Amino acid sequence: MFAFGSPPPRRRPSLTPMIDVIFLLVVFFMLAARFGAEGTRALALAGGPGPGWEGPPRLVTVAADGVALNGRPLPEAGLAAALAALGPATAPVVLQAAGDADLQRLVDVVEALAAAGHSRLYLAE
Repeated sequence: MFAFGSPPPRRRPSLTPMIDVIFLLVVFFMLAARFGAEGTRALALAGGPGPGWEGPPRLVTVAADGVALNGRPLPEAGLAAALAALGPATAPVVLQAAGDADLQRLVDVVEALAAAGHSRLYLAE
């Protein structure tokens, strides 16, 4: 029979490469993660303290299928023009979401009004 000698002692696997990979993954996810909102827009709740109301009412109701200004449905593209006919862009505008409207739809309307120059937007519950 052949005698090859005693087998060499088994080496324990090194944990250093695994720890390096874990730290690289942690760094990757920390850099790729979003910390906070990219863009924010301040909205005040209607009925809270603020300057007095002037001019005609400007109630914009946002629904899933469209928008309405003071109860009259109109296309979303014409909302800024209809508000401009009611007064200056510095006049307050109250936004109210209908029960079937989602948050993204409300944000889209807020962004469109802000792009048209309306800065005093209030959110009604």
